[in-house]
Amino acid sequence: MLFALPDHETLYQALLDRNASFDGQAYVAVATTGVFCRLTCPARKPKLENCTFYASVGACIDAGYRACKRCHPMAPMADADPAIAVLLAALDRAPERRWSEADIRQMGFDPSTIRRSFKRQFGMTFLDMARQRRLREGFVTISNGGKVIDAQLDARFESASAFRTAFANLLGRAPGQLDPNPLLHADWIETPLGDMISVASQTELHLLEFVERKALRRELGKLETSVKGRIGIGKTEISDQIAEELTAFFEGRSANFQTPLAYHGSDFTRAVWHTLRAIPAGVTRTYSQIAEEIGRPDATRAVARANGANQLALIVPCHRVIGADGSLTGYGGGLWRKQKLLEIERHYRNTQDGNAL
Repeated sequence: MLFALPDHETLYQALLDRNASFDGQAYVAVATTGVFCRLTCPARKPKLENCTFYASVGACIDAGYRACKRCHPMAPMADADPAIAVLLAALDRAPERRWSEADIRQMGFDPSTIRRSFKRQFGMTFLDMARQRRLREGFVTISNGGKVIDAQLDARFESASAFRTAFANLLGRAPGQLDPNPLLHADWIETPLGDMISVASQTELHLLEFVERKALRRELGKLETSVKGRIGIGKTEISDQIAEELTAFFEGRSANFQTPLAYHGSDFTRAVWHTLRAIPAGVTRTYSQIAEEIGRPDATRAVARANGANQLALIVPCHRVIGADGSLTGYGGGLWRKQKLLEIERHYRNTQDGNAL
């Protein structure tokens, strides 16, 4: 590192003062918005406990933050990966564009190099990211009662078959195959750490996962089987409730999730999940500690499997479980998200809403 970052308080004061001497050498990432900025950003200043400071744009992106649209911290390109910064900026300028490898070549980049870079940083390729952003628009259209053709146009898919395929890759079936009178309703929720899919009945939340998680389609398939195919798109009071609670969580107002949950698992697995929900926000446990708490000290590996089988991300806080050596260990939503969630929850550690959920 060419520039040793000063202490947290010094950098925060520089942020308050909009001190230009740190420009290109330090960046602030804000937990409650998922955005990173220059210290000279004109936006309203965040609270001290919601700030993390990094020495490079690349470090901010690697931690899962998005670039601020007011101060454009990627513009100087001081320490960031130039290819990633250029492509992210291009995607922000034209989110509706049907990006291809030919576009990447035309911009002067090698597609295979870009593919590896984005997979390493985000767990998905640039083309996957662009398609997901377009697909979200179509999903929202159907969720609000719109027709499939309108959803296809809103998602900027020129081909109806391509839209159906992309949709089916996400939910396991094409829009026209969704039940018009479903028992379970899928909804799309935007969060600072990435888009999520919720699946809810009129009385309980059955699933909450990040859109790009590899296990999502398999989990949706299990739910679909349990209701004999009666799954569709739309909102319920439960999906609205969890969306509101997620907003409160990321805004730093409350980590207290009250949405009724439906557990799909064995008695042992449910016992693990109940124990996870008893971990206060801002606190972590090891797998062996969870095993001790459920009275099965020899079942550490089984606890780890139950942890990985959780399909209610954030609400059943499997991200609060770490390795015995203090390492983050695996997380289905990506280790960068796990680290970010733990950083966010430091805010709740000494507050009433940071108590057991």
